[in-house]
Amino acid sequence: MKTALIVGASRGLGKGLAEQYVRDGWRVLATVRKGSGEVEGAAFAILDIDQPQTVSALHEATAGQVFDVIFIVAGVATTWGPIHETDPEDALRVYRTNAVSPILFAEAFIDRLAAGGQIVFMTSRMGSIGENGSGGVDAYRASKAALNMLAKSFAIRHPGLTVTLMHPGWVKTDMGGSNAPIAVQTSVGGMVKQVSRRAGAGDLAFVDYAGQPIAW
Repeated sequence: MKTALIVGASRGLGKGLAEQYVRDGWRVLATVRKGSGEVEGAAFAILDIDQPQTVSALHEATAGQVFDVIFIVAGVATTWGPIHETDPEDALRVYRTNAVSPILFAEAFIDRLAAGGQIVFMTSRMGSIGENGSGGVDAYRASKAALNMLAKSFAIRHPGLTVTLMHPGWVKTDMGGSNAPIAVQTSVGGMVKQVSRRAGAGDLAFVDYAGQPIAW
Protein backbone atom coordinates (compact mmCIF):
# COMPACT_ATOMS: atom_id res chain seq x y z
CA MET A 1 0.00 0.00 0.00
CA LYS A 2 1.34 3.41 -0.97
CA THR A 3 1.57 6.07 1.70
CA ALA A 4 1.06 9.83 1.68
CA LEU A 5 1.79 12.53 4.23
CA ILE A 6 -0.46 15.56 3.67
CA VAL A 7 0.76 18.58 5.61
CA GLY A 8 -2.04 21.08 6.18
CA ALA A 9 -5.26 19.05 5.82
CA SER A 10 -7.49 21.04 8.15
CA ARG A 11 -9.70 22.25 5.30
CA GLY A 12 -9.85 23.13 1.63
CA LEU A 13 -7.32 21.60 -0.73
CA GLY A 14 -5.34 19.78 1.96
CA LYS A 15 -8.44 18.06 3.26
CA GLY A 16 -9.52 17.33 -0.30
CA LEU A 17 -6.16 15.75 -1.10
CA ALA A 18 -6.33 13.54 1.99
CA GLU A 19 -9.83 12.40 1.02
CA GLN A 20 -8.72 11.70 -2.56
CA TYR A 21 -5.73 9.62 -1.52
CA VAL A 22 -7.90 7.64 0.91
CA ARG A 23 -10.39 6.95 -1.91
CA ASP A 24 -7.50 5.80 -4.08
CA GLY A 25 -6.52 3.22 -1.49
CA TRP A 26 -3.47 4.93 -0.04
CA ARG A 27 -2.52 4.94 3.62
CA VAL A 28 -2.70 8.60 4.62
CA LEU A 29 -1.27 10.59 7.51
CA ALA A 30 -2.72 14.10 7.51
CA THR A 31 -1.68 16.98 9.74
CA VAL A 32 -4.24 19.39 11.14
CA ARG A 33 -4.24 22.30 13.51
CA LYS A 34 -5.65 21.76 16.99
CA GLY A 35 -9.43 21.63 16.90
CA SER A 36 -9.64 21.12 13.14
CA GLY A 37 -11.77 18.49 11.40
CA GLU A 38 -10.59 15.07 10.32
CA VAL A 39 -10.91 12.88 7.23
CA GLU A 40 -12.42 9.44 7.56
CA GLY A 41 -9.90 6.72 6.81
CA ALA A 42 -6.82 8.86 7.43
CA ALA A 43 -4.56 8.95 10.47
CA PHE A 44 -4.10 12.40 11.98
CA ALA A 45 -1.46 14.39 13.80
CA ILE A 46 -1.56 17.91 15.24
CA LEU A 47 0.97 20.20 13.58
CA ASP A 48 1.68 23.91 13.15
CA ILE A 49 4.25 24.11 10.37
CA ASP A 50 5.62 27.35 11.85
CA GLN A 51 6.33 25.72 15.22
CA PRO A 52 9.58 23.69 15.11
CA GLN A 53 8.66 21.71 18.21
CA THR A 54 5.55 20.28 16.54
CA VAL A 55 7.58 19.38 13.46
CA SER A 56 10.14 17.60 15.66
CA ALA A 57 7.38 15.80 17.54
CA LEU A 58 5.85 14.52 14.30
CA HIS A 59 9.27 13.42 13.07
CA GLU A 60 9.74 11.39 16.24
CA ALA A 61 6.22 9.95 16.02
CA THR A 62 6.83 8.72 12.45
CA ALA A 63 10.07 6.88 13.24
CA GLY A 64 10.24 3.77 11.11
CA GLN A 65 7.67 5.06 8.59
CA VAL A 66 8.30 6.14 5.02
CA PHE A 67 6.04 7.98 2.59
CA ASP A 68 5.80 7.73 -1.17
CA VAL A 69 4.46 11.29 -1.35
CA ILE A 70 4.98 14.16 1.08
CA PHE A 71 2.60 16.92 -0.02
CA ILE A 72 3.15 20.20 1.82
CA VAL A 73 -0.03 22.22 1.47
CA ALA A 74 0.03 24.51 4.52
CA GLY A 75 -0.12 28.20 3.60
CA VAL A 76 -1.79 31.49 4.42
CA ALA A 77 -3.02 34.63 2.68
CA THR A 78 -3.69 37.35 5.25
CA THR A 79 -3.31 40.46 3.11
CA TRP A 80 -4.23 41.27 -0.49
CA GLY A 81 -2.98 44.79 -1.13
CA PRO A 82 0.22 46.22 -2.60
CA ILE A 83 3.29 45.93 -0.41
CA HIS A 84 3.35 49.62 0.61
CA GLU A 85 -0.16 49.21 2.07
CA THR A 86 0.68 45.97 3.88
CA ASP A 87 1.59 45.66 7.55
CA PRO A 88 5.23 44.46 7.47
CA GLU A 89 4.51 41.95 10.24
CA ASP A 90 1.73 40.41 8.15
CA ALA A 91 4.04 40.22 5.15
CA LEU A 92 6.71 38.48 7.22
CA ARG A 93 4.20 35.99 8.60
CA VAL A 94 3.04 35.13 5.08
CA TYR A 95 6.66 34.73 3.97
CA ARG A 96 7.50 32.45 6.87
CA THR A 97 4.46 30.19 6.50
CA ASN A 98 4.40 30.03 2.71
CA ALA A 99 8.10 29.99 1.86
CA VAL A 100 10.44 29.18 4.76
CA SER A 101 8.47 26.68 6.83
CA PRO A 102 7.64 24.30 3.93
CA ILE A 103 11.33 23.99 3.04
CA LEU A 104 12.33 23.45 6.67
CA PHE A 105 9.68 20.74 6.92
CA ALA A 106 10.91 19.06 3.73
CA GLU A 107 14.50 19.05 4.98
CA ALA A 108 13.40 17.59 8.31
CA PHE A 109 11.36 14.83 6.67
CA ILE A 110 13.53 13.88 3.73
CA ASP A 111 14.62 10.82 5.71
CA ARG A 112 10.95 9.79 5.84
CA LEU A 113 10.68 9.69 2.03
CA ALA A 114 10.54 6.25 0.42
CA ALA A 115 13.04 5.37 -2.30
CA GLY A 116 11.77 6.98 -5.48
CA GLY A 117 9.35 9.13 -3.46
CA GLN A 118 8.25 12.66 -4.23
CA ILE A 119 8.12 15.96 -2.36
CA VAL A 120 5.29 18.25 -3.51
CA PHE A 121 5.01 21.90 -2.52
CA MET A 122 1.68 23.66 -2.97
CA THR A 123 2.59 26.89 -4.71
CA SER A 124 0.65 29.19 -7.02
CA ARG A 125 0.73 30.67 -10.49
CA MET A 126 0.74 33.96 -8.59
CA GLY A 127 4.34 33.16 -7.67
CA SER A 128 5.35 33.27 -11.33
CA ILE A 129 7.31 36.43 -12.05
CA GLY A 130 6.91 35.90 -15.80
CA GLU A 131 3.12 35.68 -15.55
CA ASN A 132 2.55 38.64 -13.24
CA GLY A 133 0.67 40.98 -15.55
CA SER A 134 -1.61 42.67 -13.02
CA GLY A 135 0.42 43.32 -9.87
CA GLY A 136 -1.17 43.46 -6.45
CA VAL A 137 -1.46 40.79 -3.75
CA ASP A 138 2.23 41.49 -3.26
CA ALA A 139 3.00 39.64 -0.02
CA TYR A 140 1.33 36.45 -1.21
CA ARG A 141 2.91 36.64 -4.68
CA ALA A 142 6.35 37.26 -3.20
CA SER A 143 5.99 34.40 -0.70
CA LYS A 144 5.15 31.91 -3.45
CA ALA A 145 7.94 33.21 -5.69
CA ALA A 146 10.28 32.74 -2.73
CA LEU A 147 8.96 29.22 -2.18
CA ASN A 148 9.69 28.42 -5.82
CA MET A 149 13.25 29.71 -5.52
CA LEU A 150 13.87 27.88 -2.25
CA ALA A 151 12.45 24.68 -3.75
CA LYS A 152 14.91 25.03 -6.63
CA SER A 153 17.78 25.23 -4.14
CA PHE A 154 16.28 22.29 -2.21
CA ALA A 155 16.22 20.21 -5.40
CA ILE A 156 19.85 21.09 -6.14
CA ARG A 157 20.84 19.96 -2.66
CA HIS A 158 19.11 16.63 -3.28
CA PRO A 159 20.00 15.59 -6.84
CA GLY A 160 17.82 12.89 -8.35
CA LEU A 161 14.89 13.67 -6.05
CA THR A 162 11.48 14.25 -7.62
CA VAL A 163 10.27 17.68 -6.49
CA THR A 164 7.03 19.18 -7.77
CA LEU A 165 5.80 22.73 -7.38
CA MET A 166 2.03 22.44 -7.83
CA HIS A 167 -0.43 25.16 -8.79
CA PRO A 168 -3.95 23.96 -7.89
CA GLY A 169 -5.83 26.43 -10.08
CA TRP A 170 -8.27 29.04 -8.82
CA VAL A 171 -10.37 26.85 -6.55
CA LYS A 172 -13.57 27.38 -4.56
CA THR A 173 -12.07 27.37 -1.06
CA ASP A 174 -12.05 29.84 1.82
CA MET A 175 -8.92 31.36 0.26
CA GLY A 176 -10.05 31.14 -3.37
CA GLY A 177 -13.54 32.50 -2.72
CA SER A 178 -16.95 31.63 -4.13
CA ASN A 179 -16.23 33.16 -7.56
CA ALA A 180 -13.46 30.68 -8.29
CA PRO A 181 -14.27 28.51 -11.34
CA ILE A 182 -12.76 25.20 -10.16
CA ALA A 183 -14.27 22.78 -7.64
CA VAL A 184 -12.04 21.29 -4.95
CA GLN A 185 -12.61 17.76 -6.26
CA THR A 186 -11.60 18.77 -9.79
CA SER A 187 -8.40 20.35 -8.54
CA VAL A 188 -7.36 17.59 -6.15
CA GLY A 189 -8.18 14.87 -8.67
CA GLY A 190 -5.95 16.61 -11.20
CA MET A 191 -3.15 17.20 -8.73
CA VAL A 192 -3.09 13.57 -7.61
CA LYS A 193 -2.95 12.49 -11.26
CA GLN A 194 -0.04 14.83 -12.02
CA VAL A 195 1.87 13.70 -8.92
CA SER A 196 1.41 10.09 -10.05
CA ARG A 197 2.66 10.93 -13.54
CA ARG A 198 5.80 12.50 -12.11
CA ALA A 199 6.67 9.52 -9.90
CA GLY A 200 10.33 8.71 -10.37
CA ALA A 201 11.03 11.71 -12.62
CA GLY A 202 14.04 12.69 -10.54
CA ASP A 203 13.81 16.40 -11.34
CA LEU A 204 12.02 19.65 -10.45
CA ALA A 205 8.89 20.91 -12.23
CA PHE A 206 6.47 23.83 -11.79
CA VAL A 207 3.10 22.67 -13.14
CA ASP A 208 -0.62 23.12 -12.63
CA TYR A 209 -3.29 20.58 -11.72
CA ALA A 210 -3.81 19.80 -15.41
CA GLY A 211 -0.12 19.15 -16.01
CA GLN A 212 0.61 22.40 -17.82
CA PRO A 213 4.07 23.87 -17.11
CA ILE A 214 4.14 27.38 -15.63
CA ALA A 215 6.71 30.03 -16.42
CA TRP A 216 9.08 30.87 -13.59
